[in-house]
Amino acid sequence: MRSGDEGAAEGPVDRPAGVPPERRSRRRRRRHAHPPVGASPGTLQVDPEAHPSRIAAIGYGPDEFVAKDPIAFEAIAALRKRCANVWIDVTGFRDVGLLERFVEQFGLHRLALEDIVNVQQRAKVEDYGEHEFLLLRMIDASSAHETEQLGLFVGAGFVLTFQERPGDCFGLVRKRLADGAGQMRRRGSDYLAYALLDAVVDGFFPVVEALDRRLEGIEESVLAGRSSTAVVHELHGVRRCLLELRRAVWPLREATSSLVRGETRHFSADVRPYLRDVHDHVVQLLDLLENYRELSSSLLDLHLSNVNYRLNEVMKFLTIIATIFIPLTFVVGVYGMNFEWMPELHVWWGYPACLLLMAGIAAVMLWWFRRRRWL
Repeated sequence: MRSGDEGAAEGPVDRPAGVPPERRSRRRRRRHAHPPVGASPGTLQVDPEAHPSRIAAIGYGPDEFVAKDPIAFEAIAALRKRCANVWIDVTGFRDVGLLERFVEQFGLHRLALEDIVNVQQRAKVEDYGEHEFLLLRMIDASSAHETEQLGLFVGAGFVLTFQERPGDCFGLVRKRLADGAGQMRRRGSDYLAYALLDAVVDGFFPVVEALDRRLEGIEESVLAGRSSTAVVHELHGVRRCLLELRRAVWPLREATSSLVRGETRHFSADVRPYLRDVHDHVVQLLDLLENYRELSSSLLDLHLSNVNYRLNEVMKFLTIIATIFIPLTFVVGVYGMNFEWMPELHVWWGYPACLLLMAGIAAVMLWWFRRRRWL
């Protein structure tokens, strides 16, 4: 997929230990905090269940690297004076006062900060003059398929990221910054923003591949005739995962397309080819998601067809048995009328002859059904 340092593909999402890979049986129902109706633009309404705010910072340049986790807000200004570029990573939105201090120090637009704290936004790119604002969704570190919102600001010499909760897919980016032999330190903040965006997009591929393996297992079960009612629940879970991922990736195509077209001045011309590569991966993700959605629908139809086929086979078998017994019931009914002048009732061979007649009728009908390939 990639080659060289520019193309170092991000690995699987960094997940905390002890967290189950999936929560199919109980999806988290998140309550979203929205500003009151008629509130002034830029009002910050934070969810009371938001994670505590925590700041981590990395300052870097061609010959220097400083990583502090955590770091006090007051120490950020000194880090910016010391290093040519800084990456400030904020996790959790509970401390509204801390978020407003970022607005003052970095000149962030309050509308952008409002979009950050109000999660479940669509991916978008906005130019606020002094900085570029990217809003997108990345794979949640505590779940196998759910996503969380990520806000990213790019300005002269700084990159700010705002995450909903701890855990992300930026482990390899941090290692590349710590490695002085790579080109990350010799690049500007726009290249770091590209690397983070690339990591977010690449973080979707392991999840999509895991869904592909699940679909392959379901397909084998359905084709082998081993499918049961559990297949419907499994397919429904896969379709919900695909829908969640599609909702996260679909708006990202338009956002990355605007970056590729050069509609912002915060990404230099030499970074734009890498952005085209990210855009290609977004399109590839969408193609995979659409293909898997169609495959899941086809597997559901195939499963229902197999169920109907087995039901028809059972009904056909029972119908054949009932059809065989119809003439036998007629014969028994005739000889059960007990009329006085029925010669077969007064001879010793009458009962064996009746049994042979019914056995012959059944044998002839079975032979006929087999000849017609109904059996």
